Formats: sequence, structure tokens, C-alpha cells
Amino acid sequence: MLVLVAPGQGAQTPGFLTPWLDLPGVEDRLREWSAAIDLDLVHYGTKADADEIRDTAVAQPLLVASALVSSRQLFATPDEFRAGVGAAAGHSVGELAAAAWTGTLTDTAAMTLVRRRGQAMAEAAAVTETGMAALLGGDEAVVLPHLEKLGLTAANVNGAGQIVAAGTAEQIAALVEDKPEGTRRVVPLKVAGAFHTRHMAPAVTALETAVAELTVADPHTLYVSNRDGQVVASGQELVQRLVGQVANPVRWDLCMETFKEIGVTAIIEAAPGGTLVGLAKRALPGVQTLALKTPDDLDTARALIAEHRSPAAPSAE
Repeated sequence: MLVLVAPGQGAQTPGFLTPWLDLPGVEDRLREWSAAIDLDLVHYGTKADADEIRDTAVAQPLLVASALVSSRQLFATPDEFRAGVGAAAGHSVGELAAAAWTGTLTDTAAMTLVRRRGQAMAEAAAVTETGMAALLGGDEAVVLPHLEKLGLTAANVNGAGQIVAAGTAEQIAALVEDKPEGTRRVVPLKVAGAFHTRHMAPAVTALETAVAELTVADPHTLYVSNRDGQVVASGQELVQRLVGQVANPVRWDLCMETFKEIGVTAIIEAAPGGTLVGLAKRALPGVQTLALKTPDDLDTARALIAEHRSPAAPSAE
């Protein structure tokens, strides 16, 4: 059982798309999407600096585009995807890439929606200076009450001893000075707002309007939702979950529990991979993992797919 996952905001680094543009068709695809959403993905993925790609309205489309173009090197058609992948999921904005992988949205629809999502969340974040910070180590039973005491929200419960707190800049600063007992480190994240909290409520309204215009299909492959780790079989429900998720916590810990329950044996993280396979290595011992960082990783990924393809899945050949 192979699970394909897409990373969330904060995974981007300057120039990370550069090597992917050497592959046939990738630059053309990116330029098509750029024209459709009025955002130069090629520029931001190759030449922009860290501050430019930290902008929520830029980072989110860039990450979904990267997940799509890197994964399409492995699975060019829906049949190839169904033959090789047992389940798909994405962390936060990565859920939109997973919605495209599983056929609920077209690639272009996913890019259009993520552009609106990024803009709406950036607008919501501009109302108050907010941010997020990762807490490494510590017991949930200790960490969660401590966050509540400081007025912070556990916006991402990622499992493997990692919780991401979100709130105002002052609350994040207070957390850095007063970390919960047992927590090794508090690391402020390169994001521009308190995502997955009440601060994002205005973005929910904007996305409700945006999804009303979309054509939606039921997923052809198991889709595991951030809301509660459940498999979602209805395309309409999946899209409604995408809308509500911007103002509610990401439960990646529950997603990984579901991966375990359905029998995952390998996980591939689409570009810019690294964060989610790092969590999986700690939470899912024995599961093989691979992060797609550059095209140099594709041959290894193809070998992993061949090894972990479900015996019941039809051949894509």
C-alpha cells in the first residue's frame, strides 16, 4: 500500500522549482497555470527570494503547482495513479493537490481554488499580526493546556511529538519565552498568519463562494481528510471540508493513524518533500519513505511504486 502526500505551507525554499523546469512540458504547464491564475509561478519558483515566497498568496499556489508537476512525472494519467497509489492526502494547502490527484478537481480547478484560498487567507491574516510556531517534543496532555493558557490554538496536531501553535504575534512571543514543560524547542514558522484558527474565518466565506462555481467529482482513490483522518468518498463533502479546514485545526496525527489502519507500507511526499516523511519516520516505523526533492529522486520513486503497488490494483501498462 503506497500513500502519496503533499506538503503544506512553509515547505517552500527559494529556487526549489528550478530543476523541475528541465523536464519536458513542465515549464509549459506552469506557464498555463500562471496565465489562468494571474501569478508567475515560474518566476516565484526559480528567482524569488525567501520573503517573496513567504507571502501566503504566492506560497500556496506555488506549493500546489509543485506537488502536481512532480507527481505527474510518476503518474501521468488517472489509471496510472489508481494502479500505483492506495491513498492520498495533503497537509493543509497540500489537500488541494490531493483533491486533484484523486480526480475530485481538475488540475486547473485546483490551481484556481488555491489562488483564491491564498488570497483570502492573506487578507484575513492582514487584519491582525499573527503567526505560528512548532513545538518539538513534549506531552500533548501538558502542551495543549499550556497553549490554551496563553490564548493560542493547536492549529496543527502533527503526531510524532510535534504540535504547531497559532495566534497573535504577542502570544507567539510569549510561547517562545515560556515553552511547555518537556518541550525541547519552539520554532517560529515562515508563514504569514495564524492559519487553521478563528483568525481565518473571513477566508471561509470567500472560499464558499469560490467552490460554488466548481465542477466536482467523487475521488477515484482513497482520500484521507485533515479534519479527522477519515476517508472521504464524496467529492462534494471533500470540497466542503477543504473550505472549512482553513479555520480549523489540521489533524495530521489522525491521518497517519488512518494510513496505519489501511496498511500503508510506503509513503512518497511530492515536491518540495521532506517535512511529512520526517513525521512518518517517527510515527510509522517500518514504513518506507521517500521525499521528492529534485528530479534525481524520480527513479527511486518509480522503484518504490513498483514494489508497493497494491496486488489488487490493475496494471497501468
